[in-house]
Amino acid sequence: MRVTAGIDEPDRRGRTGLHLTGRDLTRNPDIVVRDVEVLANDWYVLRATTFDQRHSDGNWRTERRETYDRGDGATILLYDTARRTVLLTRQFRFPVYVNGHPDGMLLETAAGLLDEDDPVAAIRREAVEETGVEVGEVQHVFDVFMSPGSVTERLHFFAAPYRHHDLRGTSHGVADEGEDIETVELDADDARARIGTDIVDAKTVMLLQWAFLDGPFRLT
Repeated sequence: MRVTAGIDEPDRRGRTGLHLTGRDLTRNPDIVVRDVEVLANDWYVLRATTFDQRHSDGNWRTERRETYDRGDGATILLYDTARRTVLLTRQFRFPVYVNGHPDGMLLETAAGLLDEDDPVAAIRREAVEETGVEVGEVQHVFDVFMSPGSVTERLHFFAAPYRHHDLRGTSHGVADEGEDIETVELDADDARARIGTDIVDAKTVMLLQWAFLDGPFRLT
């Protein structure tokens, strides 16, 4: 009998039963999951799921969709209303580099996967690791599915104030995880003006727009 890592025995992250995800879903009576195939589970998990879907015309059709499961994440906008600044990060992102970004160095809000933490604990951890700032109380902004056509990740958005004396250098990240992160402090209006040119990361654009529409830099 063939034994497969991640299904019958633990893979390198200690996971089994990866082929069972989605089989027990019954919340939508128009969807019936028939089969789940694990295509890859080197670190994250790529699955192909076959399901029957009842369409609006009443007919059932069999569909097959690939989903990429990397876990849920959290991101945070750090802002200083007194100096009217935001604290972002800059790091190399190969996926954007290979898809046309000039150098792959992306300006972003601090972010990371939840792993085993709850969203608030995770974003506090990531803020320290990526910016060196130990945030106090955080504000929950919203939760968003970032790429629902293929990626399962739900991203939890937060915001929190920081002060100039909170800054501890400009070089951060967890070296063992291959991170080499630079913190970049920008004038808030300058950051907003860079949306679509220098700032092209979706989560960062969304948090900056929130900051001016409903957040700390909104016009009263």
